[in-house]
Amino acid sequence: MPAAAPPDGRRVTGSYLQPLLEAAAARGVGAATLAREAGLPEGALWPLPDTLGAADYVRLLDIAATLAGDPHFGLHVGERVKLGTYSVYGLILLSCRDFGQAFQQTLRYEQLAHELGRSALHLDGAAAQYEWISNYPSANRHLAESVFAGIRVFTSWLAGTPLPAGQLAFTHAREADGAEYERIFGALPLFGAPTNAVTFDAQLLAWPVPNADVGLYPVLQQHAEQLLRERTRGGAGIAAQVHAAIIRNLAHDRVRLSSIAGELKLSPRTLQRKLSEAGATFQQVLDQARYALAIEYLRQPGLSLADIAFLLGYREQSAFTHAFKEWAGVNPGAWRESASAL
Repeated sequence: MPAAAPPDGRRVTGSYLQPLLEAAAARGVGAATLAREAGLPEGALWPLPDTLGAADYVRLLDIAATLAGDPHFGLHVGERVKLGTYSVYGLILLSCRDFGQAFQQTLRYEQLAHELGRSALHLDGAAAQYEWISNYPSANRHLAESVFAGIRVFTSWLAGTPLPAGQLAFTHAREADGAEYERIFGALPLFGAPTNAVTFDAQLLAWPVPNADVGLYPVLQQHAEQLLRERTRGGAGIAAQVHAAIIRNLAHDRVRLSSIAGELKLSPRTLQRKLSEAGATFQQVLDQARYALAIEYLRQPGLSLADIAFLLGYREQSAFTHAFKEWAGVNPGAWRESASAL
């Protein structure tokens, strides 16, 4: 059994871990098996933890790829990225007016989802380059490939259409068939490059983000800044813990203050106090979690509005409709029609 990775203080959120677990499960490798093979405690991966050590996450990518016999496992993890994967940071991107602003927010807030590496944006005349600098440069290629596949999938979702393929380059050597890279990225990457980066037309930065709720940006930015301050103080961030617990329990109608407090082993009064000290309320965090999931579900044509209301923990569809209109300014049916027309 491999020894667990030594802690280095870096973390990934439970929501960022979820695509890895989903990709492994789709290939017959369960969370319990992954935890055992990685030398992690039983139950360390499911139910989803609030956070996981980033070094353990990197090892899990390699272990899952081996157990699944999947040479493109990193790509398949990235394919499963959703809005909720990035938590509050994802909502901020959804409230940006254009992709230039979205890239700028990424530079500041991606650490709220993971501490696997950091982003940089370089401009050179008509060309722009997005570079991702790994905190684990000796890691297997699956880490970098999962990050860039996730970016490709999420930015195309954000745009409402597949984005033009840029020139993608990886520092590692090519070790697997090229067809899967072309399917996901639209072109075969370069391998053995000096940096992990994608170069693209700088005009893309001016592309608007369809359905962006720019009115929410100031509120979300304030919340994200508070989370960053909590991380600087060494705390896991009570608002982030509550957000993760709400996501886990929404469909089971267990998202009352008392039940979430109990899951976090706090009294309701203590939880309210801690949230207040963090500049948030329970209702605000609940609304943010529901809005993030609602946007994700409305993109799925197989889900009816009644289904979505149930998944979000509403007893009546009318209550969901009323809440969504408060958040987005339009009812969910109109939002879905607008999104599907893109």
